[in-house]
Order: sequence, then structure tokens, then C-alpha cells
Amino acid sequence: MFLRKGFTILELLIVIAIIAILVGMALPRFKGMQDEANIAKANGELRALRTAVESYYIHQTPNAYPATTSTLCATYLTVATTIPKIIDTDLYDPFGATTTTEYQYVLATSGKYYVIYSVGPNGNGTCTIADNGTITRTNSAPYASNGHL
Repeated sequence: MFLRKGFTILELLIVIAIIAILVGMALPRFKGMQDEANIAKANGELRALRTAVESYYIHQTPNAYPATTSTLCATYLTVATTIPKIIDTDLYDPFGATTTTEYQYVLATSGKYYVIYSVGPNGNGTCTIADNGTITRTNSAPYASNGHL
């Protein structure tokens, strides 16, 4: 009786090819799960930012929302003079161009409505808000606001 020891090169190549096919099928699914996790993170942080902005409004005399700025957290929400302090650290957009890109904040010219938004998974989402509180967004950007779609 003839007994073989080990694998032939052809058998090894077939096993490697099957593993490569399985990895190729799994990677796109992993990317989708990562985007879903970042969307959930952004939605949670946007809710916290909305709470902090509303707290800021309540504690201003006269009541006013923060002015439009690219550094909402650093300028208004995490400074030591904000009482009560809702957020103690800057929150960064998980879809931003860098790891220190803050969420975008826009105040309507009327000063009554605002929108805070993430650029979203494609990195190019935007939101605007009209004086009547109507929000216009592109590319399904996650947002938090006191306005309406």
C-alpha cells in the first residue's frame, strides 16, 4: 500500500484560493458594519450635542443659541464658563476628514433654529436650515436639530 505524506502543491494552491475567495466576500460586509457603527456613534453624539446646545440656550440671558462656528464644542460647549457643563470633551465626527474634525453646526439667520450634522459615510453630506426651521440635507447626513425636514 502506498501512503502519501503531506500535501501536493496543487492541493495547497486550491486551499489558498478558497481562503482568498472567502476573505474577499467578507471584507465588504465588514466595511458596511463599520459604517453602521459609525452612524450609530454619530447619532448618539449628535443627541448629546443637541442637549448641550439646548442647555446653553436656557442658561443665556437673554436666551440665545451659539453663533455659527466651525468649533462648536471648543467655543461654546466644553469651556469652563458653560454652566451646567453637559459635555466635558470635544466630540469629533467619525466620518470627518481628520480625527479632529468636529461636527458641523449651522444657525439660521433668524437665530431660532439650528442644525448639527455629520458629513456621513461618503464624507460629503451637508445640512442647511431656513429661518422657518426647514432642514435641507444631502447624502443622508446624520443630524440633530430643533427644526424639521
